[in-house]
Amino acid sequence: MTLAQSEPVNRTILLFDIEDFSRRDDVAQTCLRRQLHDVVEDTLAGAGVERNLQYREDRGDGLIILVSPDIPKTALLRALLTVAPDALHQYNRLASSSAQMRLRTVLAAGEVAFDLKLGTVGGLVGKDLNQSCRLIDADVLRDALAQRDTDCVLGVSTSVYDGVVSHGHRGLRREEFHRVAVNVKKERLDLWLHGPLPHGADVPAPECASAENSGAGVHSEAVGRVSAVPSGEAGVTFNSGANLSFGGSQVFGNQTGVSGGHVTGDVVLGSARRGCGDGQP
Repeated sequence: MTLAQSEPVNRTILLFDIEDFSRRDDVAQTCLRRQLHDVVEDTLAGAGVERNLQYREDRGDGLIILVSPDIPKTALLRALLTVAPDALHQYNRLASSSAQMRLRTVLAAGEVAFDLKLGTVGGLVGKDLNQSCRLIDADVLRDALAQRDTDCVLGVSTSVYDGVVSHGHRGLRREEFHRVAVNVKKERLDLWLHGPLPHGADVPAPECASAENSGAGVHSEAVGRVSAVPSGEAGVTFNSGANLSFGGSQVFGNQTGVSGGHVTGDVVLGSARRGCGDGQP
């Protein structure tokens, strides 16, 4: 019997995955799974997430947890950065070498629907969830954990970074999160990794800031669309309505606000800005 499919609802998506789980024997895997649930219990309790505000789905070597949007993501992030590492450290200091546990974690958000079937477990549906699962499987997250001495590593989605981390809330330092590109199953996504970047990480090029127009006599749409030409060739052209050209000579110096007629001497139009990647401030 099929239960009615629900409409998608917005949820915070929290994923955990155990490193090198498949390399352990059955006894070790059982121990790791039990300890994972203990770590998750401590982390969610630290963020104030009660049982009625969460949904968990067991994935063997990991967990998918959906959290009510009533729980602030700031609280979840602080718990992931403090409570989870501490719980792992306390466990690993007493565990045998075969039962040591290290975790990859991802915090994201998006629309998720429930397509539950009677007699089966699970049934989550949603593109946002699919992309979150691809983030936790990303090589850059695996490499970051492998190259660190810590017991866990955290990545967040772009929506969580833009909406929460970037604003510098208490306990969250935006400069500690670094944007990396993730290529999984023919899809390119962005992940914001907490802590040092691993060797070989695919770091997207920085976006150029829009040039400022502080000079008179030049239309604002012309700024940022100036074509540089070699000396002695056709002049510089601003493509904004009627074209304004300067032929031959270099344009520099300290005069401003020149428009119309014959231009001679040294001219500055707007603020001097340099492009991305030119090595200049």
